[in-house]
Amino acid sequence: MTDTKRFEGYGVLVTGAARGIGAAVSRRLGEEGARVLVTDVDLPEAERTAAALRELGLAAEAFGCDVGDRESVERAVARAVDSFGALDVLVNSAAHCTPDLPLFEDEPDDEWGRDLDITLTGTYRCCRAALPHLVTSGRGAIVSIGSVNGAQDFGNHAYSAAKAGLISLTRTLAGHAAGRGVRVNLVVPGTVRTSAWEGRDDELDALSGLYPLGRVGEPEDIAAAVAFLASRDASWITGTTLTVDGGVTAVNTGFRWARSTPENVVQSDL
Repeated sequence: MTDTKRFEGYGVLVTGAARGIGAAVSRRLGEEGARVLVTDVDLPEAERTAAALRELGLAAEAFGCDVGDRESVERAVARAVDSFGALDVLVNSAAHCTPDLPLFEDEPDDEWGRDLDITLTGTYRCCRAALPHLVTSGRGAIVSIGSVNGAQDFGNHAYSAAKAGLISLTRTLAGHAAGRGVRVNLVVPGTVRTSAWEGRDDELDALSGLYPLGRVGEPEDIAAAVAFLASRDASWITGTTLTVDGGVTAVNTGFRWARSTPENVVQSDL
């Protein structure tokens, strides 16, 4: 637990917070003094997460929120304002990822639409509902969770397109909101060990070798980045994309490995 209290007295709403990155963000901001509304479409799991945070002495409550539904989002924002007296930080962590089919031409419209609606349009809905309250706060900040999929090819057509859209939305909303005193930023994780990888430790171990820092990410790695961007430590940062990916998008590990094999050591033309 951190001793830093950068969010003392803040009201925070986190979407997709029942587990994984969203849960880790809720805990990190709570540890730093925030009162956190843990929202998720899976209310029972959100309630378990909020209860676990309260057992640690943190201020947290759960609320059901489907970011695919405007009224649900507006109710969640209203609950945060009613419970905390203000909304100072919005963290958009909710997302949906449909596995690709073998052939692109077989991809169904409904699955494509669901990934974009939850991941991209859901973030838009939350920002739209929260923005007036973040303006009123006088210290408002939005931090969304992107993905390296939005910058490079890691598969998942619809999810990747949605995450790429978040990069653009972050820039345009930052430009709009800056004059109103609200900062808008994006954290872009690489592979993170969450429940989505449950039972697939062998795959994660294999992927670790592709990361220059030698491991996949943990939810706490992303939560730390979110906490920085949401805090006054980042008071002169808006519209930025902070990549937190162990170096995987900066270093072509496979290429470097191939170049380091004995038969290639004398090659120097690339």
